[in-house]
Amino acid sequence: MARVMKVQKSEAIAHFQYEGRLIKDEPFGNGHINDTFLLTFELNKMGRMKAILQRMNNSIFEEPVQLMENILGVTDFLREKIAAAGGDPTRETLSVIPAVDGKPYYKDSFGDYWRSYIFITDATSFDQVERPEQFYQSGVAFGNFQRMLADYPADTLFEVIKGFHDTKARLEVFKKAVEADVMGRAKDVQEEIRFVLDREDVANYLCDCLANGEIPLRVTHNDTKLNNVMIDNVTGKGLCVIDLDTVMPGLSVNDFGDSIRFGASTAAEDEKDLDKVSCSMEYFEAYTKGFVEGCDGKLTAREMELLPMGAKTMTYECGMRFLTDYLEGDHYFKVHREGHNLDRCRTQFKLVKDMEEKWDQMKEITAKYYDH
Repeated sequence: MARVMKVQKSEAIAHFQYEGRLIKDEPFGNGHINDTFLLTFELNKMGRMKAILQRMNNSIFEEPVQLMENILGVTDFLREKIAAAGGDPTRETLSVIPAVDGKPYYKDSFGDYWRSYIFITDATSFDQVERPEQFYQSGVAFGNFQRMLADYPADTLFEVIKGFHDTKARLEVFKKAVEADVMGRAKDVQEEIRFVLDREDVANYLCDCLANGEIPLRVTHNDTKLNNVMIDNVTGKGLCVIDLDTVMPGLSVNDFGDSIRFGASTAAEDEKDLDKVSCSMEYFEAYTKGFVEGCDGKLTAREMELLPMGAKTMTYECGMRFLTDYLEGDHYFKVHREGHNLDRCRTQFKLVKDMEEKWDQMKEITAKYYDH
């Protein structure tokens, strides 16, 4: 397998518009979906240039051509906005390196798809939130992302993963998993099943808001974890949103909510001791402040009002997905121990419960940062 990858990679490298002489080629990052490499090129007397090379996972992303069309459309749009504002497009958004035929991807002789980006230097992404300021900066970055793309026609983007955050549809999938009970596990998780079913209104709420025109369809990132923001090494500011694979039409409040679900939790996603799990209001406020500042008035008042609901919905949805996978035999999320998905599910439900207890506080914090 490693030998095949080496052949594929060499073929791909030869088919992108790189400059200079390749002097280093190494695995990069800790992502679990695509295969990622960092390439270093010597540019004669002009120093060095680094590039990211990725083999896309076509079992998850079944339409890589449309996916890259999404990314190219969005990054070209962002580049114009950044330049017009006096920023640096080479550092503040991803720069796609074209293949030799001019396409934003290369399909190798094995049928796999590759893409390449200019490496953003002097910036770092972090896997865990270490302090409120860092979380605030990621909020600013994702808010800026919403602001700059507010007038991008979201309905022209390809839906990379169908119904990715259609919580209402995911609830129906969950109900079928409970009924089928293929692993015979439902009897042992009745409390968790009841937790989901008791909150069917949560599953429906934002979907109904979109359907009745209360909130608009927008360009959304759909994986707004801290590690998808590059933080400038010198200024400490959120510089660039990366990993645009799941950019597609969606709800701004869901992007906000997914950040809170992951970054404002006081414990790991698979923590067994639920007493350690809560939603930090300090971190919730830091991110909310940054996100609203970054959006700079581009979201509607109703969207701003619904930010706490976005946090609750995304946490509920994620817990439901973990429980669905547990009932179906752990075939979607990677597990490393018995009951791993069940542990993950329980942390999310504990977070939902904690949010419900702090609901008034979450609404007050949100109202503090937006104009009515």
